[in-house]
Amino acid sequence: MKLTRLSRRPVLEPDPDNYWEAGAVYNCAAVRHQGLVYLIYRATDVSSSGSKAHYISRLGFAVSGDGLHFNRLAEPVLGNDVPQEGRGPEDPRIVKIDGIFYMTYTGYGGRFDGDYRICLASSKNLIEWQRHGVVLDESNKDASLFPRKIAGRYWMFHRRPPSIWLAASGDLMTWGDHREVMAPVGDSRWENLKIGIAGPPIEMEDGWLLIYHGVNHEKEYRLGAALLDREDPGRVLARLPDPILEPELDWEREGHVPNVVFSCGQVVLGETLVVYYGGADTVIGAAAVRMSDIHF
Repeated sequence: MKLTRLSRRPVLEPDPDNYWEAGAVYNCAAVRHQGLVYLIYRATDVSSSGSKAHYISRLGFAVSGDGLHFNRLAEPVLGNDVPQEGRGPEDPRIVKIDGIFYMTYTGYGGRFDGDYRICLASSKNLIEWQRHGVVLDESNKDASLFPRKIAGRYWMFHRRPPSIWLAASGDLMTWGDHREVMAPVGDSRWENLKIGIAGPPIEMEDGWLLIYHGVNHEKEYRLGAALLDREDPGRVLARLPDPILEPELDWEREGHVPNVVFSCGQVVLGETLVVYYGGADTVIGAAAVRMSDIHF
């Protein structure tokens, strides 16, 4: 299984004439709804490179009929207007459960070291969002809900470094039964430092397809894939040894954070899985694989 780029150019780039997305657009949630593709993307006003860069993140909205050419709103759909998100909301992931869109994202406060929490918001139209606040009160990132209940409970992936973890809840607000699902591979060239999920898990006949990112000691980010049990998603059935996408193009290797491909979402268009990813924390690209070519 390998992802093939749908364009040699980014599908979404910063807008230098719009202050809140002049620095970067990247790490987007992706939703297929009523025949259209929607991206809820992270945007920064200045470069996000380096821990001392005082950037602000906001979430923008873009829509497309073909999944490659997007129109976007002039204003963000979520800003940095609550204390836990003083430096902004980051890295959204969206699922639809019982007719409601639920978005998990990182609320970055920036008030002290480790001031980032997993937050939850909901919407009926992907534009107007109701915040529900912090759902994991710990330094944590890379979270996504599953698109349905399993055994009567909600499930969520998250990351306690350096591994991918799973948690369960009865109400989407209180989470427990935390357990480690996948860890870095020490002798791997591409996932030996830390790993975290990409977009929400995708239900297939053989199990849950999980696309995830792997980071090596050179701080290069690549995408990999694993297959999880449908009724026990904490059980890994298979894991590909090689990445399915890695930085190769100039805008993936050079940017605010070089050598990064990082995804927060994907959609199924017909028989094709389209994965949207941030390139070098600067722009958004798209790559795809036919569903029939997904094998473990």
